[in-house]
Amino acid sequence: MSTPIRSISAILSTLAFGLIMAGAPVAAQERFPSRAIEIIVPTPPGGGTDITTRLLAELVEPVIGQKAVVVNRPGAGGALGMNAVVQAKPDGYTLGGLWNAPLTMTPHSQGVPYSLQDYVAISLADTAPSLLCTKPDFPASSGKEFIEVIRNNPNKFTYGNDGVGGTLHLSTERIFSKLGVKARPVPFGGAGETLKNFLGGHVDIYAGSIPPIVPHVKAGAAKCLLLTSKEKNAAVPQAASLTELGIPETATYLWHGIVGPKGIPPERVAILEKAFVQAAKSEKFRRLMEAKGVTAEGWGAAEFRKLIESEYKAMGEITAALGLAKKQR
Repeated sequence: MSTPIRSISAILSTLAFGLIMAGAPVAAQERFPSRAIEIIVPTPPGGGTDITTRLLAELVEPVIGQKAVVVNRPGAGGALGMNAVVQAKPDGYTLGGLWNAPLTMTPHSQGVPYSLQDYVAISLADTAPSLLCTKPDFPASSGKEFIEVIRNNPNKFTYGNDGVGGTLHLSTERIFSKLGVKARPVPFGGAGETLKNFLGGHVDIYAGSIPPIVPHVKAGAAKCLLLTSKEKNAAVPQAASLTELGIPETATYLWHGIVGPKGIPPERVAILEKAFVQAAKSEKFRRLMEAKGVTAEGWGAAEFRKLIESEYKAMGEITAALGLAKKQR
């Protein structure tokens, strides 16, 4: 009897070992991430979105235990890179580092090959207001006075911005249309070009981000009177918030976040969300963002998605009101 018992024991041991070995590759496959993650940035290197995303990538690597590689794919106002994101395999290894325009603004005025349903939100990293500034001799010293001067002089004043249908153009018109005032938009290639033309006297108003204009405010060459945010900003204390003007619902921020193609397994989205939230809430990220007048956020996927959908709707309405909406086929 001892021989059959030993045989059965040997068979069971062999089966158990086989099951363990068969399960090993499965366990390895289930671990995520098990290799480098690629983050597509739809801008050239060196811009705000690229710099922010590279910092996030650096901070997220020790959290996920893998490299996070940033790849720049500029073109078509960010639509080219964003299309590469939505076309990627939905396994969580290809993500996008975006600012709002390609997600909530450009789709209303250009024919982009993706929709709101083609991607998942993962985490919002930061937010920053834009602002409107004038020369020191402009006949207003507060946000309310600034609006009254423009209201009493429709289309007399010009404001430089980041291009037709861009973040600054739409956020400014969102405010002006709500308040019933009109100024003439003049498109430029970005905040740097806008600033140059503002300082050169080619436009009356600078519409742009905070960091480029602050040195000129301190030097007495400009004064900033209105923010595009609900709250004040310590870097430009003279600038009024939209809450002060009674229209906080028109607030628009420049923001950066991480998205991915639709279809990424929920458990992988959760891992990525936790990692990028942790990176954005880190002391290093907060310190470097605050130095530029930017607020580190670290929002999760659900809150980020809500922001995207709300802003998409608002930007669609203002784009249509301006007659910039793309023609439907």
